[in-house]
Amino acid sequence: MTPSLNTRLLLAASVALAAFLGLTGLALDRAFRNSAQAAIEDRLTGQLHGLLAAAELADGGGLELPDTLPEARFDRVNSGLYAQVVDSGGRVIWRSRSLLGNELPLDPPLAPGVKDFSSWEMDGNKLFLYRFGVAWEDTDVRLENFVFSVAEDHHEYLSQVSAFRRSLSLWFGGAVVLLMVVQGAVLRWGLAPLREVAEDIKEIEQGRRSQLTGTYPRELQGLTENINAFLRNELNQSQRYRQSLDDLAHSLKTPLAVLRGAVESKGWDEGTRADIAGEVDRMSEIVGYQLQRAAARNRRTLVVPVALRTHADKVLRSLKKVYLNKSVEVDINVESELMFYGDSGDLMEVLGNLLDNAFKWCVRRVTLSAEPLTDERYRRSGVRLVIGDDGPGIDASLWEPVLKRGVRADQRVGGQGIGLAVVREIVDAYQGELSISPAGASGTQVTVEFPAS
Repeated sequence: MTPSLNTRLLLAASVALAAFLGLTGLALDRAFRNSAQAAIEDRLTGQLHGLLAAAELADGGGLELPDTLPEARFDRVNSGLYAQVVDSGGRVIWRSRSLLGNELPLDPPLAPGVKDFSSWEMDGNKLFLYRFGVAWEDTDVRLENFVFSVAEDHHEYLSQVSAFRRSLSLWFGGAVVLLMVVQGAVLRWGLAPLREVAEDIKEIEQGRRSQLTGTYPRELQGLTENINAFLRNELNQSQRYRQSLDDLAHSLKTPLAVLRGAVESKGWDEGTRADIAGEVDRMSEIVGYQLQRAAARNRRTLVVPVALRTHADKVLRSLKKVYLNKSVEVDINVESELMFYGDSGDLMEVLGNLLDNAFKWCVRRVTLSAEPLTDERYRRSGVRLVIGDDGPGIDASLWEPVLKRGVRADQRVGGQGIGLAVVREIVDAYQGELSISPAGASGTQVTVEFPAS
C-alpha cells in the first residue's frame, strides 16, 4: 500500500531529526570526554606541582620527598592515585606508598620542561599518566634531570562519562518525543488543506456537491480552480453530447418513418417491398446501435452515485407490464444501500437489455442479484450484477458471438441483436467484465462486473 503524504513527510522528517540528534549527541559526548580528560590533566598537573613543592635536595645528592604528603591518597595502597620520581639514569628514586609492588613506566625519558599526558595500563586497570621533565640544581651548581610521574585510574572518569550519557539520553529522549509530537501536529496542520480538498472531492463523488467551494491556501487555488473548470466542462460536454445524440435520433426517426410509409403505400411487388423494408430496418438498426455505442463511450469521471435497487425496480416494473402474459416470477437480491458509481443512463441501459433478454427467454423465473466489489486501493466500490433465467439457455459456442452486434441466439425471436453488444460497450467503457455461463440445468446467467474506482 502506498504511504500517505503525511506519512512520507513524517517519516522523512523523523529520519532527519534522528540523524541530527544522533550526530549532536555524538558531538556532545566527545566534547564532554575531551573536557573531562582536560580536567583530569589539570588535576594531575596540580598534584605534580605539589610534589615538586614538597621535594628537597638531599645532602648526598638527589631528591627526597617527605613521608607524609598533603594528598592522603598517595599514602594509601591501591588508592587510584600514584606517583614516582625517576632520575636521569632511569632509576626510581622515589615512589608513593599507593604504588606498592608496581611502578609507572620509565621510558621514554623527558627533557626538562617537556610534559606528556597519555593512557597506560597497570594490573589490568587503565590509568591517566602525566609525566614532566625537571632539571634540578645540586650543591655543586650542577643540573640533574628528573622525571616526575603522576597517574590516576579511569574509574572516576568513566563514572562521570556514564552519568553524563544517562543524563544526555534522558534529555534527548524527552526532546525526541516532544519534537515528534510537535512535528506531527505541524504536519497535520500544514496538510489540512489537502485533506479538505480530498473530502470535498469525496462529497462531489457522493453527489452532495457539484463544485469545490472551500477556502483554500494560495498554493492550492490553481489546482482547485482547474478541477472546478474540468468538472464544469465535463458536465457541459456530456449534456451537449447527449442532446446532440437525441437531436440526431429525432432527426433520423422522421425520414425513416416516411420512407417506410412510402414503401408500404406504393405499388411495389412483394419481393421488392420486402427488400426495401429490410434495408430500412437495417438502417434503423445501425443508427440505433451507433447512437447507443457513442453514448456508452461518453463516461464521466465524477458522477453522482445512483441507487442500484431503485433503478432495478423501475426496469422490472416496466418489463412486467410488457411481459404480462408470461407471469414471470422475479427473485431479486439487491441491497437498497448498494450504489453504482456511474451514469444512471448507462445503468438503465445495462439492466434494461439484460433483464429484457431474461424475460424474453425465461420459462417462468428470472433472478437478479448484486454485491459490492471492494478494492483497498480505491475509495469507490464496484458492483457485480448477476442476471439469470430458467429458459432454454445459450449454446456455449454462441456465448462470444452473441456479444457482437446483430447476432441473435435464435433468429425466430424478434429483436435487432444489439442489446448485448451495447451492454458490452458500456461495460468496456467502465473497464469491467461481461461473461455468460449456464444457470442451473438449462438457463442462462449473465455476469457483469464494474470494478472499484
